[in-house]
Amino acid sequence: MTLVVDGAAEKQSDGDLILWILVWSELIAFGVLLSAFLVMSLLQPESYAIAKLHLNGRLASINTVVLIVSGWLAAEADRAASIRIRRLALVGAACLGFAFVAIKLVEYSGEIRFAGDAAFSSFFELYFIITGFHLAHVIFLGLVMLLVAHRAERSNVMLVATLWHVIDIVWLVIFPVIYLG
Repeated sequence: MTLVVDGAAEKQSDGDLILWILVWSELIAFGVLLSAFLVMSLLQPESYAIAKLHLNGRLASINTVVLIVSGWLAAEADRAASIRIRRLALVGAACLGFAFVAIKLVEYSGEIRFAGDAAFSSFFELYFIITGFHLAHVIFLGLVMLLVAHRAERSNVMLVATLWHVIDIVWLVIFPVIYLG
């Protein structure tokens, strides 16, 4: 039995439900996209193997480290008792998220020329859809983290940190599937 004081417990329960709906919807969306990529890589193994040679695995590896450190900062923000530490950790996580974006754009600049090649069209279509969708999430959540840093209440920090971790986990699946697989 939950004691309700001015609807606070009910609001927390609603917030938790919305959070988990967001988390699962993101995981399902990325799961569908990655499944499509895997199916196509089975149907066109030679084309996909050659197309992967045109990706910049070094930059993708650097981006993986950037997101892992950013996720660590988001976790620190979630654990911090001090509002000042929460703010600093969120700003640091957001800045690393924006560094991820900058590195990804440099990576895209080297890969975009291969997207028009008919032999690689399905690979690069799916590649840009999956990584671009992820990139949009990084940009959006980076901006949200900056907003939350301004008002670093524990519930706000927990929400944005949880969503950031989902996007981190998604990248940790994208990276081996697309770059290493």
